[in-house]
Amino acid sequence: MSRGSWGPLLIQGDRPKSLLLSQFRAAKHAVLVATMSFWEGVDVPGEALRLVVLDKIPFAVPSDPVVAARCEEVERRGMNAFYNYSVPTAALALKQGFGRLLRSETDAGLVALLDRRALTKPYGRALLRTLPPARQLRTLEEARNFWVHIRAEMIPPAP
Repeated sequence: MSRGSWGPLLIQGDRPKSLLLSQFRAAKHAVLVATMSFWEGVDVPGEALRLVVLDKIPFAVPSDPVVAARCEEVERRGMNAFYNYSVPTAALALKQGFGRLLRSETDAGLVALLDRRALTKPYGRALLRTLPPARQLRTLEEARNFWVHIRAEMIPPAP
């Protein structure tokens, strides 16, 4: 997909959520920038959603009072809060990110996890193993080839 084929840029907070979602679903190649909480309870099946970008592993915020209390309870039980609470919680959030993209057997697209720790840290590799089976792309060229393949599948054959 070339830069010139992108549709409108929609940004959380610029308009009401329902209007942003309506515009996103209707537009061809729109880009919607939003936080993970924006997507809770949202369903955008089909061609409208082809790319989910996660800039970092979605760890819960340690300073959140609920997260802090849960981590304290895990530590009180003699376990490591990071490995026994934070990593499993992040794994669930990553699965939910995949779930936003792949709603049916005919949906296709990319989930881009831009956090190097997914490949460089043992917990990152463990997180990746919890995801649904998917080809991992490491380069922009691999992503371009994927888009060419998807676009070819979307264009109906000539009569």
